[in-house]
Formats: sequence, C-alpha cells, structure tokens
Amino acid sequence: MSYSAESLPNNLAKIVQRFKRRSNPKQKYEQLLWYAKKLPAMAESDKTPDNKVHGCVSQVFITANLEDGKVLYQGDSDAQLVKGLVAFLIEGLNGLTPEEIIQVTPDFIADTGLQVSLTPSRANGFYNIFKMMQKKAMGFHLGTSASS
Repeated sequence: MSYSAESLPNNLAKIVQRFKRRSNPKQKYEQLLWYAKKLPAMAESDKTPDNKVHGCVSQVFITANLEDGKVLYQGDSDAQLVKGLVAFLIEGLNGLTPEEIIQVTPDFIADTGLQVSLTPSRANGFYNIFKMMQKKAMGFHLGTSASS
C-alpha cells in the first residue's frame, strides 16, 4: 500500500494541511522560514559527501539513524528557504518506520501548493531531498546502513 494525499502519515498530513490553508505565496515562505528556525543544528562532521543531497543548488545535507525501528533524520542547508523545506520533511517523516517512509509518494509536494511559490530549481531540490530521505530509509529496510 502506498500513501496517497488522503492517507499520509499523521505529521506529514498536518504540515501539508498547514500549507494548503495559506493561499498567499508570501505566507507559505514565512511558514518555511519558521520551520527553518525550528530545525536543530546539525554537526559539521555530518556534512559529508555521503550525506549531501545532489541536484540542489544550495548545499543540503541529510543524515538518518534507526532507533527502535524508527527513522530519525537530521538535516541542514546553507539557504534559509531550503532549510525550511528540509525541516518540513524531517518533521513530517521523523519517527516513522523505513517501510512507512518508502510508501509515501511525492504527490504531497503538489498538495502543499509550494511548487507555485518555489523556483523550478528549488521545487526540484525539494523532491531530491525527499528522495534522499527515502533512499536512506530504503537502506534500513534492506538492512544496509545508509547513515553516517
């Protein structure tokens, strides 16, 4: 079973709803910047080539650890708006099992309405960050360590 927009994991669904309620692109940006401020700092030692998200104009790093069968992500970006996208995804996907993360389809990105507000390269970066997080979850699912 894969998740559709109606059956997203609870935290992700809440965040998508939050963005859906904001019709003004400026409000969506402010929401992203708010998420960026909430994102915990990431250790510089985790900013390695293995954790770098490719296909992003900004520098973006994502780590994943498996604790009690749940994936816990950390991330960072040198661009505040992108950092907000990272925080959005981390808050939406943290604490899920690798299987649950793998089943999420990227349709929810369109449901946020953010692609209208984001430049094409940022919208593509958002998708690449999501795919990297899924790839790390897939590593845990397959029993290979995808974390640093």
